[in-house]
Amino acid sequence: MKRVASGFSLIEIMVAVAIVGVLSAVALPSYQAHVKKSRLTDAFSGLAAVQPVAENYWLNNRTYVDFDKVPVGTVSRMPPDTANFTFKLTTSSASEMVVTATGIAQVAGFTYTINQRGVRGSTTPYGNSDICWVDAKGGKCTQ
Repeated sequence: MKRVASGFSLIEIMVAVAIVGVLSAVALPSYQAHVKKSRLTDAFSGLAAVQPVAENYWLNNRTYVDFDKVPVGTVSRMPPDTANFTFKLTTSSASEMVVTATGIAQVAGFTYTINQRGVRGSTTPYGNSDICWVDAKGGKCTQ
């Protein structure tokens, strides 16, 4: 009786492993960039939400001083810190305010700002800008 071999040969397995390796080498950096970009939305949403709140505060008080202070019995006007960003009022005067989102953990090195006029700024490993939030390699800005 003749025995028929079944299963995969070593060459077939090595070819399959090589294909998976090449696909991983191409896909993993793209995936990591996508995940990092998705983490940046914490800063964008927090800063976009704080700017109209700051304008309302200025209309009521005619100053931005103490904008970041939490009134007794109310919630903070500043966005809450997230796992990816901390938020801080870095400039405040009667006529100016700047709120800064500073990246932590996987997005350390990313800093985004917004001022009282809604002007956006960024300092990132991808590039810096005084007029927009850079969120992609090559200094491309988000809307």
